[in-house]
Amino acid sequence: MGSARSEADFEAFYSASSRRLLGHVYAMVGDLAEAEDALQEAYARAWQRWSRVADYEDPEAWVRTVAYRIAVSSWRRTVSRLRAHRRGARPEAEPGTSPDRLALVAALREIPADQRRAIVLHHLVGLTVEEISAETATPTGTVKSRLARGRRTLAGHVSEYADENQETENYV
Repeated sequence: MGSARSEADFEAFYSASSRRLLGHVYAMVGDLAEAEDALQEAYARAWQRWSRVADYEDPEAWVRTVAYRIAVSSWRRTVSRLRAHRRGARPEAEPGTSPDRLALVAALREIPADQRRAIVLHHLVGLTVEEISAETATPTGTVKSRLARGRRTLAGHVSEYADENQETENYV
């Protein structure tokens, strides 16, 4: 009986979070196929450890972090393949994604990964600086710096961040 309940709980968690987390991971890594693969592996790992993960304060944060780490590991192994592929590739369309969202993901590809992750977690996921600090095991000052630098860099690519760039002094 406990196993069936555990399976039902995991299925409910997956159904409630998978689309949202795909959007988060896609925005962080900038490649839909990579995001889907990494997230699928992260959910598989969550299922293997569900008795522990289910008790975490924020199981979604655990899955998001694992998926991000999987994607980064994959990048490190395949950097040359991705560079060759991206030279001629156009951004993939996530089902139901607006042109604005695709433009944002394309702009996010232009900034360093640590800044991109902070921007996505803050602006798309809605985490506070302190929550980002906890999820990424990074000091709050570093998170603030990454947000400020990321906004400055994005300002040249996305008009939405040009106005916010004026506010970066609040984070530095």
